[in-house]
Amino acid sequence: MDINALIERIKQGPDSEKVGMILCHQGVVRSTSRLGRAVRGLRVEVDRDRLDRVLAQARQRQGIVEVLVQINAGRDLHVGDPVMALVVAGDIRENVISALSATLDAIKSEVTRKTEFFVD
Repeated sequence: MDINALIERIKQGPDSEKVGMILCHQGVVRSTSRLGRAVRGLRVEVDRDRLDRVLAQARQRQGIVEVLVQINAGRDLHVGDPVMALVVAGDIRENVISALSATLDAIKSEVTRKTEFFVD
């Protein structure tokens, strides 16, 4: 996963002159679950069709120029490994922040399924 490569793709894109902000999210495997249970790793599965729809919707939001994502799916990940990189580019702060937040929430709730592997 390479957030810098995603940013460069946006900067080289046809609408790059419209970009006033690029916001990035990098999710990593943490050592505990949300409930505090020790985790040794996880696996993420992705509904690719649903992901395409979520990204298309995000790109239609006001002021958004591009939305790119990479998800480390289909293999066992360990604590510290990257899970997802999400990059949103747009015109102004308010549009970009809300688009990143909404897109991230949609990906987490509608697109991905996570299986955690616990220490015990």
